[in-house]
This record gives sequence, C-alpha cells and structure tokens, in this order.
Amino acid sequence: MYKYKLIKEQEDKGAKKYQESRIIAFNQLESRLDNIKKEIRQAKIETITYYRDNPKSYAVIKPTDLIADYIKDIEILLNK
Repeated sequence: MYKYKLIKEQEDKGAKKYQESRIIAFNQLESRLDNIKKEIRQAKIETITYYRDNPKSYAVIKPTDLIADYIKDIEILLNK
C-alpha cells in the first residue's frame, strides 16, 4: 500500500515538472514572437526607405511572402 503511494507521488512530480516545462516553453515562444514583431517593423522601415530611394525598383527587400506563409503555418498549428 505504501509502495503505491510513493510511485504515484513520483509520477505526479514528473507530470508536474513536465507540465511546467511546457508552460515555460510558451513563455519563451511569446518572447521570441515579440522580438520577431520588432524585426518585422524594422524590415518594413528598411523596405520603405529603399523604395523611396529607388522608386522604379521591383526588388524584394525582405521576403514578405515567405514570412506570411510561415505565419500561416503557425496559425494552422495553433488552431488544431
């Protein structure tokens, strides 16, 4: 009877530790997304500046289509 409780307590601790690590992972993802948001703003500014200096240019300064595809993939993963 006592043996079962010890094993169960160890299992509970393992599950709790695992769950905490998963929650921390979300915090890290949120932080990374905040950084990405700042980088996207900077990329927009760089693109605007380039096009102002080169009004006839068709150059792709930052890969917005690819970034949009990745963001769409993330949204699909989160909505499953």
